[in-house]
This record gives sequence, structure tokens and C-alpha cells, in this order.
Amino acid sequence: MDFYLTALLQGLCFSGIALGIYISMKIFNIPDITTDGSYTLGSMVTAVMLTHQQSLYTTLIASVVAGAVAGALTGVIHTKLKINALLSGILVMTALYSVNLVVAGRSNIPLIGTASLYSAITFVTDLNLNTLIVLLGVVAVLTALIGYLLKTDFGIAMRATGNSETMIRALGVNTDRMKIIGLALANALTALSGFFITQQQGYADISMGIGIVITGLGSVIIAESLINWLQITSVWTSLMLVLLGAIIFQMVLALTLALGVDANMLKAVTAIFVLIIVSLPRLKLLNRYD
Repeated sequence: MDFYLTALLQGLCFSGIALGIYISMKIFNIPDITTDGSYTLGSMVTAVMLTHQQSLYTTLIASVVAGAVAGALTGVIHTKLKINALLSGILVMTALYSVNLVVAGRSNIPLIGTASLYSAITFVTDLNLNTLIVLLGVVAVLTALIGYLLKTDFGIAMRATGNSETMIRALGVNTDRMKIIGLALANALTALSGFFITQQQGYADISMGIGIVITGLGSVIIAESLINWLQITSVWTSLMLVLLGAIIFQMVLALTLALGVDANMLKAVTAIFVLIIVSLPRLKLLNRYD
């Protein structure tokens, strides 16, 4: 039971990444690889500040702002220098590896005797259960805020930028600015996941972000399959399904480990699982025309 509870907690921690990927890829149609670097950046900033006895509130703001700056930089490179979005993300992600090492001063930072969001807010004595309650509350508030944003005029302009950039530009909207803000928001959410997971696992590591974009992408693809299957049009429901996709993704990985698959093969299993999810709709489409 504790094994799957841990998977559930990780799924909730990764909800920020899932929401970030949803914004960058499904709203703006931008394959943003900055995620790998901004996730680690959020984690490293969290670890450094907590080990220097900074408050959780200050640490949270610093982590989110650091991620937002990384995303905005990708947006500026893409929109102002007219460099391909994928390449822009790769360039920033590569640079962030060095930035993360400079921020941390070493490759691994253990959190021993530091403050934690999950111990600062106490509902029950059981640590795992208390962590679950705290994460559920924080993720609920986060989802409500993102949902509200996407329903405002600004949010509608963001969504229109991804759907029809030419049309929304003709209406006087600065699409470059929208993309920069969108990528900043997406990577701020990704860094927020780094803030959550660092405290949940008790350390930050320079390699923890490698391939993390696959986790977010897999979560979003699961959500997209559910959205299409259930024919969902509501923004709120779509965001809830994105969160559900993050949890399902972690549960599948937990089940894989429970079945005895070597932990060293987990990245390969993750890639194969995402490949299967991506391929299923296309295979169904091909069978329809056979």
C-alpha cells in the first residue's frame, strides 16, 4: 500500500510539470525541452535555500521565479531571434545544466534537518498521509488558479494564439509576448514541481531532470486520450484530467516495478509506455481505413 501511496504522491508532485507541458504543447503548440532544465533548477534553488535556512515562502517564490525566467528566455530566443522553438528549448536546457551546478555548488544536495512544506503544515501524524493531504490541497488551489486564468480574456488570448496565431495577431494581440508569457508560466509550474519533489524525496540531484519532459508528455497524452474519448470541452475538466494523467502515469511505473522489472530499465519502460500511448490513436485510425 505504501508503495502505491508513494507513486500517488509523486504523481501529485509532477502535476506542475503536466500542467506546464499542457500549456506549452497543447495551448501554444510549442515542444518545450526547457522543462528538463527548469525542473532541476527549481529543485536546486529549493535545496540551496532550505539548507541556508530560508523560509518556505521565500524558497517557493525563488523557485517559481527561476523557472519563469528560464521559460521566458526560451520564449525570447524563439520569438525575437526567430530560432526554432525546439532548438531554443534545447539551448536553454543545455545552458541550465551549468547554471544548476553553479547554483548548487555540487551535484547532489541532501536535505537533512531542513524545513519542509509537508511538516510545516500538519493535519495528521502519519507523514505520508499528511503529505498527501497537503499536496491535494496545494494542487487543487493551483488547478483552480490556472483554470481561472485560462477563462479570463488574457487566457482566451493565450489559447487563441495557439489555435490561430494569424487571426489573433490581426485583432491586435502581441503573439510574441503571449508566447514568452506562456513559456514563462509553463516553466514556473515545472520549477514548482521541483520544489515539491525535492522536499518529498529529501534531496536534489543535478541529473534528476534528465528525461523528465517524457513524464509530463506522457501525462498530457493520457489526459488528451481521455478528453477525446469523453469529448470534454470544459477547461476545468481538461485540467483535472491532466492531473489524473500524471497520477496514472506514476501508477503504471509503480506497477512496473512491483512486477519485478529492473529499476535500471525504468527510463526505457517510460519511453516505451509513452510510445504506446502516442501510437494507439494512430493505429486505430489506420485500422479504420484498412
